Amino acid sequence: MATLYTHQSANSRKTWLLMGSFLVLIVSLGWFFSYYYGNPAILYAAVIFSIIANFGSYWWSDKIVLALTRARPADEIEYQELHRLVENLAITAGLPKPRLFVVDDPAPNAFATGRDANHAAVAVTTGLLGTLERSELEGVIAHELSHIGNRDILISTIVVVLVGFVSIASDFFLRTARFGGRRGSRGGGQIQAVFFFLGVFFVILAPIVAQLIRLAISRKREFLADASGALLTRYPEGLAGALRKISLYDGRMLYAHHATAHLFIANPFGSRRVLGFLDRIFSTHPPIEERVAALLGQRAGL
Repeated sequence: MATLYTHQSANSRKTWLLMGSFLVLIVSLGWFFSYYYGNPAILYAAVIFSIIANFGSYWWSDKIVLALTRARPADEIEYQELHRLVENLAITAGLPKPRLFVVDDPAPNAFATGRDANHAAVAVTTGLLGTLERSELEGVIAHELSHIGNRDILISTIVVVLVGFVSIASDFFLRTARFGGRRGSRGGGQIQAVFFFLGVFFVILAPIVAQLIRLAISRKREFLADASGALLTRYPEGLAGALRKISLYDGRMLYAHHATAHLFIANPFGSRRVLGFLDRIFSTHPPIEERVAALLGQRAGL
């Protein structure tokens, strides 16, 4: 019989499979560039650039995200109850207490960032604090702590950087590609033309595939964090109620960015009904209805 733990294991395996597919995509893209231009240095440069970008995102991703969202440190006196709630849940989860931040925004939302459990931060909006009851707020915090414990925050950041790299490389190719990419090489002008059109097709397709992989990882991680958060509080109704209230707010966050949208517990651009297949695959978050149903459906196993 499937349990909470089997769902976690299955989602983790699928996520790593998607990550592996993403890395294959990047290597293929770099190989094509080097082959088309007849210059192996392009592939080496791409690998070096991705390593440097990942290194920077590993060390400074939390500062970047917090700056983009205009988050400020949560004062321990003004937000004493929030600090106490987070500390208690962190102890239960066996995690260090993360740094706490508040975003002055009426939209109810929250996110976690950082490179590991010892350098993590959790941010909540003032709208969230003013909307949720304590049990619901506990569910949201438990969800974010689960992201930290599952190392989702690091994986999400790395995937964002890799998607950005593919987009930059594809844009470079589209701006510089020409029929003379390998002048004088074997195959002549017809082969050059074939490679040109294949290259255009590939660089148009690559960012789309990369984006879908990023969104798929984000969606699966949300289900896993919901399940882990429910296990932590032993009260899935709290997170389910929070998600319902968050979904009722139809406005967007003041400082919402597409680069960081997948980090939030709910879509920062406002709730909307999923209209069809394309809406579903291009959404950074699974539908609230599906998340609530999954939470309440697991109640008997807790």
